[in-house]
Amino acid sequence: MTTTAEQQRRSNAAAGWVASRKHSLGQALDRPLTSYYLLLGASTLLLTIGLMMVLSASSVYSFKVHGSSYHVFLKQLMWVGLALPVAFIASRMPGRVLRWLAWPALIVATVLIALTQTSLGIRVNGNTNWLALGPLQLQPSEIAKLAMVLWCADLYARKEKVLDDWKHALFPMVPVTGLITALVVKGGDLGTALVLFAIILGMLWVVGAPARLFVGSLMTVGVIALYLASTSAERRERLTSFVDPFNDYQDAGWQAAHGLFAMSSGGWFGKGISASQQKWGSLPEAHTDFIFAVLGEELGLVGTVLVLLLFLTIAYAGVRIAVRTDDPFTRYMCAGITIWLMSQMMINVGMVLVLLPVIGIPLPLVSYGGSALLPSLVALGLLISFARSEPGAQAALRARRGRRMAAVTAGGGLSRRGKST
Repeated sequence: MTTTAEQQRRSNAAAGWVASRKHSLGQALDRPLTSYYLLLGASTLLLTIGLMMVLSASSVYSFKVHGSSYHVFLKQLMWVGLALPVAFIASRMPGRVLRWLAWPALIVATVLIALTQTSLGIRVNGNTNWLALGPLQLQPSEIAKLAMVLWCADLYARKEKVLDDWKHALFPMVPVTGLITALVVKGGDLGTALVLFAIILGMLWVVGAPARLFVGSLMTVGVIALYLASTSAERRERLTSFVDPFNDYQDAGWQAAHGLFAMSSGGWFGKGISASQQKWGSLPEAHTDFIFAVLGEELGLVGTVLVLLLFLTIAYAGVRIAVRTDDPFTRYMCAGITIWLMSQMMINVGMVLVLLPVIGIPLPLVSYGGSALLPSLVALGLLISFARSEPGAQAALRARRGRRMAAVTAGGGLSRRGKST
C-alpha cells in the first residue's frame, strides 16, 4: 500500500509539473512579440546554417573550378550582404506603398520571365530559365514567387467582401498566375512551376474556394506533367528513376542515389562539418539543390531535424500573424509567404529523400543562389514587419526600448556626462 501511495504521489507530481510547463509555454506563446522573436531567431539560424553548409558543400567544387575553396561561399556572403539591407527596407515599408507595388512587381517579373525565351536567356541544366543582364545573371521565376504572393494578397484584400462568390476568387487571379506559371513551364523549369502552382492552390484554399476546384486542378496538372515528361527523355528518366534510383544507378538515378548515401551515412550526429565524402564529386549540385543531403551527412539526423523545426517555427509564426490580424492584406500576405516557403522546403526535402523526382529546386535560405535568397529574405522581412503590427507588439517594443534606455542611463553613460557639465 505504501508503494502504491508513493507511486500515486509521484504520478501527481509529474502531472503537476507537466501542467505547469504547459501553462508557462502557453503564456510565452501568447506574448505580443512571440511571432517577432520566433521569425527573427529562426531566420537568423537558418541563414547561419546555410552559410556554413554552402562553405562546406562548395569547397571542393570551388577549388576545382575557380582555384579557391571560398569562391562560392564569398559570392553567397555577398548576396547576404546585399539582401539583408533590402529585407530591412522591406520590413519598414508602409502597407500602402507595398500594395502600390503589387502590379508593377508582377509586370516586371512577367516581362523578365518572358525575356528568358529571347537571346538574353541562358540555358542551365536543360532549362532556359536564367537571364543575362550584363555581368549579372538572375532567375526571374524566383522573383515571380514574391510578386505573385504580393499581387494575390492585394487583389484578395480589395475583393474581401465578395470572396464568398467563388468566381471572384478565381478571376482574374487564376488566369494571370496561370500565365506566369505557363511561361516558367515553357522554360523547362518544372520545379519552380510546381512551387507557383502550390502558391495558387494555397491562396485559393485560404480564401475558401470550393473543394471541387482543387480536385480538378490537381487532375489537370497531373495530365500536363505527364505530357511534359513524355516529351523529354531527361524528364522521363527522372520521373521513372526516383521510385528506385539504384535500378539505374550509373545514369538517371546517380544523383538521387548519392543523395541517399549522404543522408544514410550521417547517422545521428553526422560526420562533422566539412567531413562530407559525397561533396568530392559523387553528388551533383551538392551546394544547391542537394545541400540538404550534405547537411544530413555532416550534421546527421539531429541537424536535419533542427532545420525542419526551424522551418516549422517560421510556418507557426506566419500562421499566427495571419490568424491574429484584422487587416485582410496582412492576412493573405502572411498566408502566401508561408505557403511559398513551406511548399518549396517540402519539395526540396522530398526530392532529396527520393519521395519526389529530382526536379531541381533550392532549399530556402540554405542553398546557394542569390536569385532565390534575396526574395526569400525580403519575404521574411515582410513577415517580421507584420509581426511588429500584431496587437500589443508596438507597445511591447516601445517598453523594451524604454528599459534599454533606462539601463544605459543607470549604467552611468548619460548621467556622468551630465554631471561633468
